Amino acid sequence: MLGVDAEPHGPLPDRILEAIALPRERRQVEACLARYRDVRWDRLLFSAKESVYKAWNPYTGQRLEFEDADIDIDPDAMTFTARLLAPRPDLPAGVPPAPGRLEGRWLVSEGVVLTAIAVPAPL
Repeated sequence: MLGVDAEPHGPLPDRILEAIALPRERRQVEACLARYRDVRWDRLLFSAKESVYKAWNPYTGQRLEFEDADIDIDPDAMTFTARLLAPRPDLPAGVPPAPGRLEGRWLVSEGVVLTAIAVPAPL
């Protein structure tokens, strides 16, 4: 399953970051903003979480809340890792268990933040 999200490359509305981000994620956004001022890291975090949900929900049928995914952004590699904090659901027989960690990529271009992440297909 693939999750893709696109957002305008602008700041999140007031108080949205506090509503969607775990404390560690908020610290990471602040650190990235201090070092790399050309990216709206708050919007990137929001988009990454949306991508996780879009990949996770069709695979598992499970609804995720913003606090159910802990996102770690790598500003230099333009990647992010999502660690799933929600209990992984029981899936039908023959469907491999959902992973607890997903790898994604991000890009900022032409005024848009784009994120994509995949739940790996079973081998």
